[in-house]
Amino acid sequence: MRLSILSYAALTALTSPLALAAGRKGFALGTKLPDGSCKYQADYEADFDAISAASGSKIVRGYSASDCNSCPAMVGAAAAKGFKVVLGVWPDLPASFDADKAALQSCVPGHEDVVYAITVGSETLYRGNFTGPELLTRIQNIKHAFPSIKVGTADSWNKYADGTADALVQGGVDILLVNAFGFWQGQKISNATATYFDDIFQAFNHIQSLSGSNMKPEIWNGETGWPTDGGTNYGNAIAGTSNAKTFYQDGFCGMLDYGVDAFYFEALDELWKPVSIGDDGSVANENHWGAFYANRTAKFDLMC
Repeated sequence: MRLSILSYAALTALTSPLALAAGRKGFALGTKLPDGSCKYQADYEADFDAISAASGSKIVRGYSASDCNSCPAMVGAAAAKGFKVVLGVWPDLPASFDADKAALQSCVPGHEDVVYAITVGSETLYRGNFTGPELLTRIQNIKHAFPSIKVGTADSWNKYADGTADALVQGGVDILLVNAFGFWQGQKISNATATYFDDIFQAFNHIQSLSGSNMKPEIWNGETGWPTDGGTNYGNAIAGTSNAKTFYQDGFCGMLDYGVDAFYFEALDELWKPVSIGDDGSVANENHWGAFYANRTAKFDLMC
């Protein structure tokens, strides 16, 4: 991300997206097949072929390098298919941090050309697992092990906007992924794009004001998306493929049009996921967030 962000209203009033270089399009990608078994390199290669053909994207992100022994399989597939990958460390427990670090140390050397970045944590500040300084020490640990690779984290937009993540910016991390969903704000589809843009810009504004630069840290939209048919509604946000298509084209593609690099959550449906239970006891189906069906068929036009 190289654009100094204003506000949604100001940007849309002053800037034509035609004047900006489009952002890079990526997808979040799971480690398991529909039956819950682990993917092998050939499975990732098939994923990459489908993603590239339907969307033009050449970059994906994962969450845990050790999960399903995903690091060597994903890195090998990326090398074979001309993709870049963002690999993940799950730092919430010492055991998961150590396992992911060991997986990276085993599979990354010699393949630095396909590893775009490493994220340490996914919404750990949002969940309250760490303070900013505590997360920074874990990012620095991984950066020390991989000095030539960009290292940072992914978290919810409001944890950047409210200053919770300030220590990461002040500590000079390389890359920050900002997650924002109009859906999880409970917005009707008619207001989802505006909410998404406003949340992203609040976070970007705070980060860039604190850093004094629009060059470092590098900022991406780390996750956004909308559940398709079979998903669970949230407030005024109604799950469905028609709404997901609208949000993808208006929201996600719109963000790319304004020069923001962004990952869509997610590439493929994950049918193996169990039904989840929210804090309020409500049941939620998380199997149908994919832009592709589990058989790697796109649900709608994914070109922007």
